[in-house]
Amino acid sequence: MRVKSMYITTLALQNFRNYENETIVFDKGLNIVYGNNAQGKTNLLEAIYLCATSKSHRTNNDKELIHFNNYEAHIKLKITKDHRNDTIDVHLKKNSHKGIAVNQIPIKKMNELFGLLNVIMFSPEDLGIIKRGPSHRRKFIDLELCQLNPIYYYNLQNYYKVLKQRNHLLKNYKDDKSSQDLMEIWDEQLIKYGKSIILLRQTFIEQLNPLINKIHSDISLNREKLELIYECNTQLDNYHQVLKNNICQDIKFRSTQRGPHRDDILFLINQKDIRKYGSQGQQRTAALALKLSEIDVVKHKTNQRPILLLDDVLSELDRDRQMYLTKAINKIQTIMTCTGVEDYIRENTTHKLYEIAEGQVVR
Repeated sequence: MRVKSMYITTLALQNFRNYENETIVFDKGLNIVYGNNAQGKTNLLEAIYLCATSKSHRTNNDKELIHFNNYEAHIKLKITKDHRNDTIDVHLKKNSHKGIAVNQIPIKKMNELFGLLNVIMFSPEDLGIIKRGPSHRRKFIDLELCQLNPIYYYNLQNYYKVLKQRNHLLKNYKDDKSSQDLMEIWDEQLIKYGKSIILLRQTFIEQLNPLINKIHSDISLNREKLELIYECNTQLDNYHQVLKNNICQDIKFRSTQRGPHRDDILFLINQKDIRKYGSQGQQRTAALALKLSEIDVVKHKTNQRPILLLDDVLSELDRDRQMYLTKAINKIQTIMTCTGVEDYIRENTTHKLYEIAEGQVVR
């Protein structure tokens, strides 16, 4: 089956971060955004990511996205998907919730946005995803599945709503029938959404494994085998009993200790846990393979190539990994930021260059 094309054509910003009024036309291939630090390069990627997922990858406070001394900001993104044109408009306001429209029609729920524009963000922080805490690995899998599966987004949102209610009860728990009955209600809901989340995550890891193993094997010249294991701290067939058995500990800590909000991903190279025993080079290679395998998962799930956002990643990789990365992305639209342009990119890659200075494209 032919993989459909998808790419961003233009990005228009008004009062977004340090951009007052700027429009950028992107190439279908590699777009290199360069300039000194703190000029607004990452802000461009943030705006695109926001249009794709409804959220910033840097902050949970939308007010921070609005240009200083302004009360509103506007992002307009135009995309082409297999000869069809779509427009995503994001309107940010300091005193109210953001509004998002697709083809000038306001969306009512954020999950209506997912799938319209699939993006993969890769930043220096992602190179540390393996050695950082479990929350970073859960965030990775949640962000990817939310874009690919509206059901997952629905279940994840409801799971955390129920979890919040259950934790509130734990903080005020009294050993009486009223608290016990209410706990039973929250447990049933938690199990309903939690089981679905765990099963979808496990399926995602199973799909990812052969892809990431092939990429990692290529990078390591067939010397190493990489495997991912989803670490679930709850038995699916005994979920209810696990919650009941753990109630005393939950009351003690005043929060729910078991469930998918505590799960993790294990990275094994040749059966060795690289979170504990792997070198920094192994961890970075595994992180690179993880991000590149996402591209194949999206292509398989959506029959479309995603758009890759690389935020100053090349400077964190050695030359061999740089070359592998640039070779792997030659068929998808990539928007890459860097402080300078490497000579081998100028010589060996068809690309478009943009120099950014103080929130403007100067060249």
